[in-house]
Amino acid sequence: MPSPLWPYVTPGIPDALFERLPGIPLSQREVRLLLIAQLRLQSDSVLWDIGAGTGTIPVEAGLLCPQGQIVAIERDEEVASLIRRNCLRFGVENVQILEGVAPDCLELLKEPPDCVCIEGGRSLKAILQAVWQRLQPQGRIVATATNFETLYAISEGLAELQARNVEVVQSAINRLETRGNHQVFAASDPIYVLSGEKLE
Repeated sequence: MPSPLWPYVTPGIPDALFERLPGIPLSQREVRLLLIAQLRLQSDSVLWDIGAGTGTIPVEAGLLCPQGQIVAIERDEEVASLIRRNCLRFGVENVQILEGVAPDCLELLKEPPDCVCIEGGRSLKAILQAVWQRLQPQGRIVATATNFETLYAISEGLAELQARNVEVVQSAINRLETRGNHQVFAASDPIYVLSGEKLE
């Protein structure tokens, strides 16, 4: 359901519309579009977003899935408050914010997910295993990596779980910026997006 701040049925909210905190990551609009496409959301999807950061994915998914249940998992209290403010800012009411450290806090969630977005976490393999046990059949996991160590850990974790239809995409984003009297294309840091399905 569209909000007054973003009255459209398509994703892709401009980054500047979100409230931010210094040092707290924000999934850039173009990366967000890639993540949402890989999640393959339905109007009533149950989505867990682990390491939700600024809350961009929960806000976008909350608007796209009006009958869905979105859970934003974040270990930092101040960051969780930021997610709440961004949800309020866009009028999103179907996002539950769980303050805790994954994978331990996942036991508190009763509704098994249809899809999971992993945007952070210190114990990636343990998170993947815990999520896989709860993931619905035909469910999807989508995870981001910003370095080769994380890329390898997620790839290996998905292989150990025997995930199917695994895809790895690297973003290459350039944005037009004004610098002095000139306009130039500035490159964003590349991000790897990995996805896989639980076919049971």
